[in-house]
Amino acid sequence: MKYLITAAALCVATPAFAQDKMTLLLDWFINPDHGPIIVAEELGYFADQGLEVEIIPPADPSAPPKLVAAGQGDIAVSYQPSQHLHVAEGLPLIRVGTLVATPLNCLLVLKDGPIKEISQLKGGTIGFSVAGVEEAVLSAMLGRHGVTLDDVEMVNVNFSLSPSLMSGQVDAVIGAYRNFELNQMEIEGVEGRCFYVEEEGVPTYDELIYVANPDRMDTDQIRRFLRATELATQYIVNNPQASWELFKGYAPELDDELNAKAWVDTLPRFALRPEALDEGRYTRFEAFLAESGLVEGTRPVSALAVDLGAE
Repeated sequence: MKYLITAAALCVATPAFAQDKMTLLLDWFINPDHGPIIVAEELGYFADQGLEVEIIPPADPSAPPKLVAAGQGDIAVSYQPSQHLHVAEGLPLIRVGTLVATPLNCLLVLKDGPIKEISQLKGGTIGFSVAGVEEAVLSAMLGRHGVTLDDVEMVNVNFSLSPSLMSGQVDAVIGAYRNFELNQMEIEGVEGRCFYVEEEGVPTYDELIYVANPDRMDTDQIRRFLRATELATQYIVNNPQASWELFKGYAPELDDELNAKAWVDTLPRFALRPEALDEGRYTRFEAFLAESGLVEGTRPVSALAVDLGAE
């Protein structure tokens, strides 16, 4: 009898199955852009899919895709524009899902400042953080209004985009996120105005995507990961306030006015079907970068992205 009791106790203590461990490298410190990931974790959706996901913010925001390419992480949050450049450089990376399905980048000016139209930036100064894609985006936006990059002075303001604008150091900044910098400026009492990249000659793209190394990735695990984030996104859309409570409870530093405002603005931009792939977006943006001289030639969509739901 004693043996039977012991055996029964062991059966109760042993999990029904072991969770598969995954490492997710974020693009930045945790913020509302990562809502579906955090909500999936908090609601147990990853666990329901048999996953134990380690969520890691980066020490260097440019490193996560490179680490995944080198096999030092399972998936990373990256950017569609960056994905085109990484693949052109020869990095073994493939887009496996979408997190934020619209551009967030914008050309930001002071709402009550002298710049009312993009054409008025001729002879002005524009701040930026990262060279490359942002210059191509800006060139396309300016070009629609008869202005070239030679007509403006570019100023590297590192990551002080809104402070450099509010202080008058520059007339505009490119690379500002409409869900963050606009809210940050409003909180500080200086309102901004965005010129949206997708309305000014830049092909629409997915701002945040998930990338993996195609030679190393576990397709089944990634599908389960995307299923969990899809369920989390549906929960967020259906329960915006309750999901905000879950998100801000993940870490004390998330519960502030900026994140609360950004949550509301980010919510409608989450990909409702994270697996789904819009091939046209990748074809058009690849052509855009080639025309801008940032990549040599063009690559087929199959080299850039995959729709795991269609396989």
